[in-house]
Amino acid sequence: MNPRKLISSLAVAVVCFTQPCSFTDDWPQWRGPARNGISQEKGLVSEFPDSGPAIVWKGNVGLGFSSIVVGQGKAFTAGHASEQDTVFCLDAATGKQLWKHSYPAELGDKYYEGGVTGTPTIDGQRVYWLSRWGDLFCFNAADGKVVWQRQLVKETGAQIPSWGFTGAPTIHGNHLILNVGGGGMAVDKQTGKEIWKSGAGEAGYTTPLPIKRGNAVEMWIANGEGYYAVQPESGKQLWSIKWLTQYGVNAADPIPHGDKVFISSGYGKGAALFPQPKAGGTEPEPIWKNRVLRTQLNPAVLVDKHVYGVDGDTSDKASLKCVEVETGKELWVERDFGSGGIIVADGKILALSAKGELMIAPVSPEAFKPSARAQVLGGKSWTAPVLANGLLYCRNSRGDIVAVDLRKK
Repeated sequence: MNPRKLISSLAVAVVCFTQPCSFTDDWPQWRGPARNGISQEKGLVSEFPDSGPAIVWKGNVGLGFSSIVVGQGKAFTAGHASEQDTVFCLDAATGKQLWKHSYPAELGDKYYEGGVTGTPTIDGQRVYWLSRWGDLFCFNAADGKVVWQRQLVKETGAQIPSWGFTGAPTIHGNHLILNVGGGGMAVDKQTGKEIWKSGAGEAGYTTPLPIKRGNAVEMWIANGEGYYAVQPESGKQLWSIKWLTQYGVNAADPIPHGDKVFISSGYGKGAALFPQPKAGGTEPEPIWKNRVLRTQLNPAVLVDKHVYGVDGDTSDKASLKCVEVETGKELWVERDFGSGGIIVADGKILALSAKGELMIAPVSPEAFKPSARAQVLGGKSWTAPVLANGLLYCRNSRGDIVAVDLRKK
C-alpha cells in the first residue's frame, strides 16, 4: 500500500434533529451540536485586518489528527509523544492546561507519521475518549479523574482496523455507542459495562450518527464493507448499503437528506445518493452514483440542497467542491485546497486548507469567493476547524493549535 495514502479519519455527518442553540454555542461532540458541521453562531467577521486575524492563543498537544471539542469553558483534544497518548483539557479562552491524562500507546506509524486520530466527546460533567488501540476512558471533566476505563481489544477480542479506531463515542441516553467491531458496540456510559456488541469484522472510521425516523432512532455507522443502521438499544441491524472502498476505508459519515442517504469515500470510489433503506428491506439502487466527490477524510457539509466538501486523497492535489446533492452535478471547484476541512456558520464557509490557510467565504452554490485569507498554521492540516463561542480552533498534525477570534468587535 502507498504509505502516503493515509486515512486519519476523524470521521461525522448530519443529524435529523438538533439541540437548542444559543447565540454562542459550545461544540461538545464530533462535528458540533447537531453533528453536521454547522454552527448556529452569528456575528462572525467576513474579513481580516491588514495585520491578520486575531490569534487569541497558541499551544501544542503532540502528534496526531484528533479534533477538538469545547464545553463549559473547556477544550479537549489529544496527542502523542514519547510512546504515550495524552488527553488534554485546556481553558478554551486562554489555552492554559487544566489537566491531562497520559497512558502508554504505540505511535502507529505504519502507513504515515502516526499519532492519535479519534475525538473526545463531552456529556455534561463527563468526557469520553476511545483511542486507536481500543483504550476507552470516562473522565471527570472538572479534574481529569478516571471514572472508569476499559481495553476493548483485550477484553472483547474486537479487531483493530488498519488505521485504528477513529470514530468518536456517541451518547444515546445511557448508552455509549462505539464504532467497534463489524456492527458497532454499546456500553453503559456510567460504568463502562457492555450492553451489546457485534460479531467479528473490521470497523469503519466513522462516528456513530443518530438519526430519528418516526418515533425511533437509528444509529448509522460504517464498517469495512459499507454503511449500516442499528437499533442503539439492542444493536440489531436494520439495514445496510454495500460500499466497497479500497483498503476498507469508509471514513466520511453518511449524510441524511430528507428520505435519502448521501455517501462518499476516497481512493477513487466517489459518491452516491440512495433512497433511505427500509428496516429489513432490500438494498436500494442509487439515485445517482459518480466520482464527483471522493471524500477520504473529513465528511462534507450539506447546506440546503448542496454538498460542500473535499474531493481527493491526501496523496493527490485534492480540491474543495460544491455538488448538487439531488443530481450529483459539480457546481464549482477550488483546486489545490488539499485534504483540509470545512465547517459552516453565519452563512459562511470556514475552511482550513491542508497547508494551514484559513479562508472565509459566503456559502454559495455559484462560486467559492473568499473574503478573508490568512496562513494560521504550517505543516499538515487535515483536521477540520471547530467553532465555539466565537473562537475558531485550528490544528495541524504536529499538534499545534491556534485559537482565532472571529467575533465582530
